[in-house]
Amino acid sequence: MPEDANRHYISSAVIIVIPQAEQRVGQDMAAMAGVEVHAIQDGKIVVVIEGASSGQLGATLSAISAIEGVVAANMVFEHSEKEEAMSDDRRVDAA
Repeated sequence: MPEDANRHYISSAVIIVIPQAEQRVGQDMAAMAGVEVHAIQDGKIVVVIEGASSGQLGATLSAISAIEGVVAANMVFEHSEKEEAMSDDRRVDAA
């Protein structure tokens, strides 16, 4: 089934890294389009990935897993919203 072009996709992921590489890997991920690094601690990095499709999120997660020093990249949550439900500042309008 084709994905709706009027949807925005977001996911969270936990990235397991070699502890000596966590700062470099965090910087590499922060430089990637659609990726925000939210926490780095004890060889784990929490990120949010945004994109235009579920496939784009998966491709980004695959690219993250290919970064040197990454041991595992695990998606934790995925959500999508219709673009019309979002206001100009990208926040969802609540009732």
